[in-house]
Amino acid sequence: MNDRQLLRYSRHILLPEIDISGQEALLKAHVLIIGAGGLGSPAALYLAASGIGKLTICDGDIVDLTNLQRQIAHPSSAVGLLKAHSARTTLSGLNPDINIVACSEYAKEAHLQQLVAESDAVIDASDNFETRHNINKACVENQKPLISGAAVRFEAQVCVFDLRSEHSPCYHCLYPLDGETEDMPCAIMGVFSPLVGIIGSIQAAETIKTLLKIGETLNGRLQLLNGLTMNWRTIKLKKDPYCSICQHK
Repeated sequence: MNDRQLLRYSRHILLPEIDISGQEALLKAHVLIIGAGGLGSPAALYLAASGIGKLTICDGDIVDLTNLQRQIAHPSSAVGLLKAHSARTTLSGLNPDINIVACSEYAKEAHLQQLVAESDAVIDASDNFETRHNINKACVENQKPLISGAAVRFEAQVCVFDLRSEHSPCYHCLYPLDGETEDMPCAIMGVFSPLVGIIGSIQAAETIKTLLKIGETLNGRLQLLNGLTMNWRTIKLKKDPYCSICQHK
């Protein structure tokens, strides 16, 4: 790191759990973020500010006026622009020293395999079960840690699936494809704006902890938040021995 970087990241460097070596590791890390919306925005902003050396933002959507209530990576002037490009502009303005890659397409299975394989950690900030399951499958096959979040109305959840470990459950263990789950889009259900900020920030924190192997991550623990009461619940997860996605690990 140069003198400017030492000063910029000094508050991280003062933390003995991070120090100079940890900050240098962050500067060499590559994080893939699927979704540049309500969850992806705060996650990307904090990771960029924290000095993650390379961020790949994958999102095929266009910024809509209704997004601005919660998707803080996009200013009003970005309405009509591709979210990935809008986020890259915002993140580059926040930290011009890091590499921001805008992937303005939906996370299709074939390309997803390549994107995941090239990354050190993956943040799932998507908004539908099909994409989440595709991300999970790619992370299992490439043994990459997956930091998953979701929020709708006043309810949210966040979890880490560290798929580098043979004992870690995967997303499919929690939500099997043949289970009773259905997408609840914000366009129909609504979402409390600060809630996605809370969960996205936790995703950023868990990503940094996972990359640096510090503290205790949410691997194997599902955190559920009720935004109306601010009550947290923790559910411990175990690997499903019959899971069709990760049982081969």
